Amino acid sequence: MTNGKENDLHIFLTPTDAIDCDTPDVIEFARASAEGTQNDREKAVKLFYAVRDGIKYNPYQVTISPEEFRASRVLKKKEGWCVEKAILLAAAARALKIPSRLGCANIRNHLVSESLKEAMKTDLFVFHGFTEFYLDGRWIKATPAFDIKMCREIDIDPIEFDGRTDAIFNKYDRRGSLYIEYVDDLGSFADLPLEQIITAFKKYYPHFFDESAPVKW
Repeated sequence: MTNGKENDLHIFLTPTDAIDCDTPDVIEFARASAEGTQNDREKAVKLFYAVRDGIKYNPYQVTISPEEFRASRVLKKKEGWCVEKAILLAAAARALKIPSRLGCANIRNHLVSESLKEAMKTDLFVFHGFTEFYLDGRWIKATPAFDIKMCREIDIDPIEFDGRTDAIFNKYDRRGSLYIEYVDDLGSFADLPLEQIITAFKKYYPHFFDESAPVKW
């Protein structure tokens, strides 16, 4: 599904509570990251790497608090999980007048660390988030989740983005082992689908909402 008509790009440039592209910090970040670029494609590429590597990937601090999902908040923390990083990338793009939206999917990470798998009690990541840019008349996916430092530490290839083709997780790692499996395409959204995310989390990760659990959401 898609929120809004694809031929009406205005909604993909509009600030929201989560994609707060009109805040001074986000605007400054976007302009500084895209310095020296000549067109929207070059700007999108620069923004991608600024978010991919400038914001640390942290899947252990997942929250469903609306305040934590704001792009300006993610920028201040300098870390976030996939949805938070995708929100910041979308906001930075909108700050530079590049139409952007959030894409979501359920994915299975066959190489997830044992500690994270133990915490989640599954290797299924529901509502994995990425960003979609409208460039050269079409939507292009960009996944800024895993930063370069993390990729080097766990010896996986980082996702690269050229502004022309989709940048999503590879199905296999460099050794040929099954890596990321895209299970369900959940659609594209002009704004954060927070209620849908919460509903999915309660279904797939009910232990995080258990009052006796050591981690509360």
